[in-house]
Parts: sequence; C-alpha cells; structure tokens
Amino acid sequence: MKTIAIVATGGTIAGTGQAGKTVAYHAGEMNVNEIIKSIPMLKDVADLREYQFMNIDSNEMNPSRWIELANKMNEIVLDEKIDGVVVTHGTDTLDETAYFLTLTLNTSKPVVVTGAMRPATATSADGPYNLYQAVCLAASEDAHHQGVMGLFSNTIYSGRDIQKVNNYKVDAFDQKAFGCLGYMQDQEVYFFSRTFKLHTLASRFSKQHLIDLPSVAIAYFYAGASAQLLYDMARNHHGIILTGSGSGNYSQEWLAAINDLSKQGIVFVRASRVNQGIVFDDAVFDPQHYCISANTLSAQKARVLLMLALSQTQDREVIREIFNEY
Repeated sequence: MKTIAIVATGGTIAGTGQAGKTVAYHAGEMNVNEIIKSIPMLKDVADLREYQFMNIDSNEMNPSRWIELANKMNEIVLDEKIDGVVVTHGTDTLDETAYFLTLTLNTSKPVVVTGAMRPATATSADGPYNLYQAVCLAASEDAHHQGVMGLFSNTIYSGRDIQKVNNYKVDAFDQKAFGCLGYMQDQEVYFFSRTFKLHTLASRFSKQHLIDLPSVAIAYFYAGASAQLLYDMARNHHGIILTGSGSGNYSQEWLAAINDLSKQGIVFVRASRVNQGIVFDDAVFDPQHYCISANTLSAQKARVLLMLALSQTQDREVIREIFNEY
C-alpha cells in the first residue's frame, strides 16, 4: 500500500458553520485529522501521514507562506517512504499556490491540490469526496511526472492552468481552452493529456533556495483608467502585471507611462482580463517591446512567475524567454 502525505493549509474544506448551511461559515477551523476521520474508505487506499501545516482562509495566503509551504513539501518528498502528497487548500487563491508549487517543487512524485466549495458542516459537503479522490490520484502510478495537479469534482487539472471560474457551484474549476489532464471515476484514474510547459524537476526554480520574493503588483485596465496608478505602483514594486482589455490592450496614456517606467527598470508583463485566449507580442500596444507577454497565464499566475523570475534576473529578454518556457 502506498504512503501519502496530506499537508493541510485550511480553507473551506476545513470550514465550519451552522449545521447544513453553505454560507456564513469560518474557513480553516477543523484539524486535518477530523476531516480524515470523516472518510473511512481512505484507510483502504493508502497509509496516511498528516501534517497540519497551517489552518487559514486562503485569502491570508501570501508569498512568504508559499515559500514556507514549498520548503516543507520539498522536505517531505525527500522521504523515500512517501509516494505522493496531497495539499488541502482554500479555493479562492488555490490557483496561485498550485502554480507556485508547480514551479518550485523538486520532485517527480504526484502532488495533488484540492479543497472544497462547501464547509465540512454543510449538507452534502464536497470536501471529503475531493480529498478521497485526491489521495487516490496521488497514489496512482500514472500520476508520476505529471507535475502538480488539481483535483475537483472528478476532474484532474494541471497546476499551471487550473483556475476558479465559479464562486458558488461545486464544479467551480476549469482549465481554459486546453481541456483537463484527465478524469476520475471513484478511485480510478484516467489521463488523456499532460502539460508540456516546464515544471517541478525541470523548473529552474525548483532547486533555488528562496528566502523572499521581489514585489510585483497587478494593474487592472478599464475604460478611462489613469496611468497615475502605474507610477504609484512603481514606487514600491519591481514589476507590474498589466491586466489589459482584449489581447492585453490599454490606452495611449498607459503606453506612454509603460515606456517611461520601463526605462527606469520596472518590468511589465501584459496579461488579459478576458478569461479565454492568449496574449502575444503586439507592435501596436507595445511598439518598443518593453512588455513581456503572459501568453495563456492569468494575471495572478503571471505575477507568480514574474516574482520568481525577478528573484534570479532583471534581464528583460531572459524573463521573456522564461515566460515562453513556463
């Protein structure tokens, strides 16, 4: 029988509230051992090692906690007796954590991130079944070398592309236009694709000893948005993600500010506020090629990658290549 580590960080899966209700609950209140006790069939899947690493609402997650989590997980996977790892996490910022782990974990062992949309005290809570399937996935031989995965509602997602697309439904996650990695039926795992972007063992960040990360902000463009926002952000940040309209677009006022601040050393990445599609280099909205294209990454995931890239280099062309590879 496989040995699977469960690293708990809190979230709705550990949330409690009025019995039977799905609202007005408090995330991150139940201990991981209590959650596991509610899933008796787990004992037939794997031997478990539980780590209550933190117990927070995922909106309290931050880069310092990402680093602590990645360091702990890199320590856990060094244990030859551990065959895979499951991380329980709040759904609000799960996509960011999943991508950070995708880039920083130095392992080929299966790592699965999961959570819940309903608290543990709700009628028909979804957390126990998600956790059950996540453990089954982490114990699967087919899950090796797949990088970090997300597991929700019988669906397997890549840590790079998973995103929360609904704030209410149980089936709350998706993976843009690329489709998922696979599906699960009860404990059975069915893979149909894999990610070809660099991750885990192949990532240039997975062997890096991180202490902190450069500060990167996200600027959201809208009709009439003042470029003063960019100047204000540049005072306290090393890089800025531009969440542009359409294909990562913005006004001429913003373009002038971007060109000015780029000459001062601020690194800009163009992302889109549109849920589907890709951001390419653009000779109209970035004629000087100061900006780096986020490609298919969301603004929040582009921020994760830019922080890590800036921890190694400030060379814009090197960072551009990093965004092409990851």
